[in-house]
Amino acid sequence: MKSRSKCPSFRMKSEPEPWPITEQDLFVFQDAAPPIVKQESDYFTMSLVDQKDSSEPEPIMNRLISSTVLEQIMQKKKLPFCEVCGKCFTAWPTLTVHMRTHTGEKPFSCKMCEKSFINSSNLICHMRTHTGEKPFSCVTCGKGFPTKPTLTTHMMTHTGEKSVSCVTCGKGFVRKRALTVHMRIHTGEKPFACKMCDKSFNNLNSLRCHTRTHSGEKPFSCVTCGKDFLWKNALTVHMRTHTGEKPYRCKLCEKCYRDRSSLTCHLRTHTGDKPFVCKMCGKTFVNNSNLSSHMKIHTGQKPFPCNTCGKTFIKQSTLNFHIRTHTGEKPFSCGTCGKVFSRKPSLNAHMRTHTGEKPYSCGFCGKSYISNSHLIYHMTGHMGEKSYSCLTCGKCFIRKRALTVHMRTHTNAKRFSCVTCGKVFLRKPALTQHLRTHSGEKPFSCLTCGKGFRRKPNLTTHIRTHTGERPFACKMCDKTFIDNSYLSCHMKIHKVKPFSCLTCGKTYTRKRALTEHMRTHTGEKPFACKMCDKRFTNRSSLRCHVRTHTGERPFACGSCDKSFINSSSLRSHMTTHTLEKSFSCLTCGKAFSTKAVLTTHMRAHTGEKPYHCELCEKRYRDRSSLTTHSRTHALERPFPCPVCGKSFIQKTTLQYHVRTHTGEKPYPCEQCEKSFRQRSDLARHMKTHTGEKPHHCHMCNKCFRKRSDLVCHLFSHTGEKPFSCLTCGKAKQLRPSRRL
Repeated sequence: MKSRSKCPSFRMKSEPEPWPITEQDLFVFQDAAPPIVKQESDYFTMSLVDQKDSSEPEPIMNRLISSTVLEQIMQKKKLPFCEVCGKCFTAWPTLTVHMRTHTGEKPFSCKMCEKSFINSSNLICHMRTHTGEKPFSCVTCGKGFPTKPTLTTHMMTHTGEKSVSCVTCGKGFVRKRALTVHMRIHTGEKPFACKMCDKSFNNLNSLRCHTRTHSGEKPFSCVTCGKDFLWKNALTVHMRTHTGEKPYRCKLCEKCYRDRSSLTCHLRTHTGDKPFVCKMCGKTFVNNSNLSSHMKIHTGQKPFPCNTCGKTFIKQSTLNFHIRTHTGEKPFSCGTCGKVFSRKPSLNAHMRTHTGEKPYSCGFCGKSYISNSHLIYHMTGHMGEKSYSCLTCGKCFIRKRALTVHMRTHTNAKRFSCVTCGKVFLRKPALTQHLRTHSGEKPFSCLTCGKGFRRKPNLTTHIRTHTGERPFACKMCDKTFIDNSYLSCHMKIHKVKPFSCLTCGKTYTRKRALTEHMRTHTGEKPFACKMCDKRFTNRSSLRCHVRTHTGERPFACGSCDKSFINSSSLRSHMTTHTLEKSFSCLTCGKAFSTKAVLTTHMRAHTGEKPYHCELCEKRYRDRSSLTTHSRTHALERPFPCPVCGKSFIQKTTLQYHVRTHTGEKPYPCEQCEKSFRQRSDLARHMKTHTGEKPHHCHMCNKCFRKRSDLVCHLFSHTGEKPFSCLTCGKAKQLRPSRRL
């Protein structure tokens, strides 16, 4: 009786009285191995284990039993057991249900979807998916569940309890079944094979979901938009796009996500972890899907073709984006300005232009960008590596896109043409900007002063005039600038010029510039204009000249929206905004914004006048003065007044004249509030306040405020009378001067 009290007892479900299994029952045969009986719910698992190598015998109820002993005990105690797999049960109805797992019989059918089950309790639980009934509620959060085991599992999410853990990696799980599936990751076991494609999976649910990819079945539908899904959890995540729910929050940056996998991938951006490695090139990725897409680059596989143009793609999502280029569909719209986009990432990047957020920072210079693609594009500039080379001319490029554009110069494939003037462009953005010169559109406006610009970079530069930001610094003299072009212009002061002309000694930074300069000595002009037959020493000069025929001015100032036919004119103009005068005259100390202006000024000291008129032998210090003078011989007056029709030799003279119609006087005197049409008039007027008389007569030392007054005074010493009356012909030395 004592041994019977130590042995556990089991109650038959169909019998009112318990029946015991004793140690005597277990050792009825002396030649059998020491056994145990292990109960799992309503059945026992019994088999044989070898105990020869064990130094200590295990407790009697922790050993396994031989099939012979099992059969004898079952016959003695009349326990129900399965003849197929050897499982034994405490009740005959339980065995009956178990046998259906071998026969495949499912006698309980759902009348709504015709799904079948092996017992009535499973059918009852299934019916709740149709009725929506969830009788088991969580007392903590109120969430309902169709079955009690599901509720029990859910409760552990509140208590944090994880009853089982992996012995390999230590990961904890709420359910033993989840641990079993997890262990297959370590063992590599995939017992569930697809009969259609031989793909294997480590759990039955994954196999079921995979089978739907062959059948095309998508049983889970969104009640809001009608979209169908293969998996229920995919539908759950999708529903959050409608509700806006993002329950997974990053503890480091407070960003929220709709699903746990997105949060896991995001956390790797903080840790730098990239656990998915390409075995062919060693590249690492933050998630498996990115690795899978990358692997297709090596295999050349592009399984997703476009039915319209036949183009193939690596990913389905890329194909979906491409199809929108045919349909013109742009389903993603900005709630702030109404702009629409074909891709959601494009909308997200656009939204940052409103918020000012720039989350992607360069580790080299600290510059920030609104999208990762912009950062990657910027980073190639630091690397300095030119991986893309032209097979025709050998020129190398940092970016593949730049090579693509360059290749069009060899093939003459200028695909984008202007419908107004017929001009063609290599890139579509260049055409878009050009069209604004015809339409006058200025879509980029300054929020501070309301000024409009054709290009966004011009607006960005202009805004810095309000904020005072000067992000471009010279590394040699610590000067700062609001735009990179200003810095580039300034850097020429510091550059070494290794190429010198053997004829005149002039030096250049590039060999090509020296070659072009040599043509000024040889007189060679190989580039001819097809419109007027004018010839030039270099192609860029011809290109700029052609713009005088077409009226195009592609180089726009970011500060005042003035435009120019070439970049050098723009650079010269930009110095008027920076007020930088880096070029000083060694004779009088006067400073100038460009070297060309300084060179012209130096001729005032040396008396050099290299430009002479072929008709009257008059000479000038600069080419523009000669050009203006030549018009007096040709009687050419190319600048007409749009108000009165009067024509002028110089454009500046026309501008001064137009102010007589408009009444504009943009140059005010700060001392007496008088205003003037020309800057030179203001300069003369200022001398009346200062008393300055800079023009001296070398014969009598008399001083004058204006040079013209000095010239007239000199006639009194020479006796010359150059001015005659148109009425009577009388000669005079002086003419009436303008009163200011």
